[in-house]
Amino acid sequence: MFLEELIQIVSPPIIHILELIGIFIIFFGSLKVLWIFMKSGFNFHDKAITITLGEVLALSLQFKLGAEVIKTVVIRDLQELIVLTVVVILRIVLSVVVHWEVKNANMEERERLMTDSDSFD
Repeated sequence: MFLEELIQIVSPPIIHILELIGIFIIFFGSLKVLWIFMKSGFNFHDKAITITLGEVLALSLQFKLGAEVIKTVVIRDLQELIVLTVVVILRIVLSVVVHWEVKNANMEERERLMTDSDSFD
């Protein structure tokens, strides 16, 4: 009984902190990406910008997913469990898509660099 009450007291602040960390990562990472984008002369073909933004989003989603996992400890009824399950599934799908995008952008960037270095030979 004591442990359950302790979890009910400690979990919400931890959840909020993890959510805030995710938000800060998105905010400051997006500012960094915007700065890089502006320095590149608004070059929409610069894959480094895409890769950096994808990495920022992936990292923030990991913190937010951590908060969702902790929320599973404090759910009280079936309705909350259903909503939480849907949110977790959506965040996992988003994480997979972001990682896939970053991986593809990295491969494209490597291919471009290899092609550019071959043209100098």
